[in-house]
Amino acid sequence: MILRLATQDDLAQVVQLYRHLIPEEEPCNLNTAEASFTQLMQWHGSGIIVADQDGAIMASCTLVVIPNLTRGGKPYGLIENVVTHADARRTGLGRQVLHFAAEQAWDAGCYKVMLLTGTDRPDNHAFYAAAGFEQSKTGFQMRRHPKRA
Repeated sequence: MILRLATQDDLAQVVQLYRHLIPEEEPCNLNTAEASFTQLMQWHGSGIIVADQDGAIMASCTLVVIPNLTRGGKPYGLIENVVTHADARRTGLGRQVLHFAAEQAWDAGCYKVMLLTGTDRPDNHAFYAAAGFEQSKTGFQMRRHPKRA
């Protein structure tokens, strides 16, 4: 298993992996994925982390490093789209991807890294806690479209 930053060549697999995150959603088309990836890569320290098993992308998350004017100007990291292929769940891949993302954030000078989860399933919360994340803030959001079921 290799943990690494995704390249543009990985996008088709990453988009397909997201079917394991949101099965009912139509996958992003590759032109849109390529444009979004190009934009993401312009943010220093940001990227899509993948777990590559013999050329197959089995887990992933996105790290965005956000510039900041507090904390002495140190940025912070936001992790989104955490997903593991259904066949590889409960193998430690998700935790490894999150730890790799955190290391990327520390290397970019972030003072913290955070994530939100849209699920209230206790096993998901336990997964994030076991990966070293502390449930310590209250999140709020405003959505343009209704929350998925």
